[in-house]
Amino acid sequence: MNQFAKITAIEYVLPVQTLSNEDLARDFPEWNVDKIFSKTGINKRQVVSVDECASDLAFNACEKLLNAIELERSAIDFIILCTQSPDYFLPATACILQDRLGLSTQCGAFDYNQGCSGFIYGLGLAKGLVETGQAKNVLLVTAEAYSKYIHPADKSVRTLFGDAAAATLIQAVAEGPCIDRFRYGTDGSGAKNLIVPIGGSRNPAALNVNPELYTDDSGNARTDANLYMNGAEIFEFSMTRIPQLFASLFDESFTVENVDLFAFHQANKFMLDSLRRRIKLPAEKFIAEFEHCGNTVSSSIPIALKESMLKGVLTEGKTVVGVGFGVGYSWAGCVIKW
Repeated sequence: MNQFAKITAIEYVLPVQTLSNEDLARDFPEWNVDKIFSKTGINKRQVVSVDECASDLAFNACEKLLNAIELERSAIDFIILCTQSPDYFLPATACILQDRLGLSTQCGAFDYNQGCSGFIYGLGLAKGLVETGQAKNVLLVTAEAYSKYIHPADKSVRTLFGDAAAATLIQAVAEGPCIDRFRYGTDGSGAKNLIVPIGGSRNPAALNVNPELYTDDSGNARTDANLYMNGAEIFEFSMTRIPQLFASLFDESFTVENVDLFAFHQANKFMLDSLRRRIKLPAEKFIAEFEHCGNTVSSSIPIALKESMLKGVLTEGKTVVGVGFGVGYSWAGCVIKW
């Protein structure tokens, strides 16, 4: 008998420590609270403490989900973790999470490093596991602590990114498809535009103990051990590739009019408003849920979906188009039947 993959639950957590626009305005006097909000659409973002990692957020999100549903932990037969801030280069953080959560040793587990398109990629992976009969209950976890990579004097990224984790349960159901029409794209020539240059095998941290601090033309200070983002190039990539990706999701049998909600990666207000106008989507169908948490990378779409559920906007039977894009360059889209 055929089985189909369906999202049946989502939970998310944010760190306790808050970085508000007021905090940022004190650090960057040339940017007041109103200017920060007008540029980003973000009021606050949460960041991990010194001794807190993305895996801690992931654990808390999974615990929240597992405590909210009627499913034994032994029934989880796969855990997939999307993170670019793992505990270690090896082993995979998903393996550590499996043990910490008390999941079965018969459970598969792996990490993947994908960033802002990661949730859509994860749904595609989960669909493959479920619909080929390899799994019935997949725990898709997205968790990032980008704040650990951000230099405190770099307002270009410090104002945007927040730390978070989300846990999404994908289960086998008898009728579907419920997650479908996947489209993917990659352009590695843009890798240099959103990157932490030091820390991997190419430029090991051990050989770069005291990286040079430099200041760019906009007054942002960082070292090559910190996150660097070329905002202009990322914007240009998004305005070019994402409308093309979006158009590829539709045909004569499935049109934009068939969609109830659009859940794009929650990058920032300027980016989302620009994309919505470029693609000509109605504002009332376009989810924007980042004011309270910032750009949470791979967790931004599941957070947006959960907030829409809590507000009664996303209900059973609705059709959602999900679109992720960013670091890599990487982009992906799919259709989700709720």
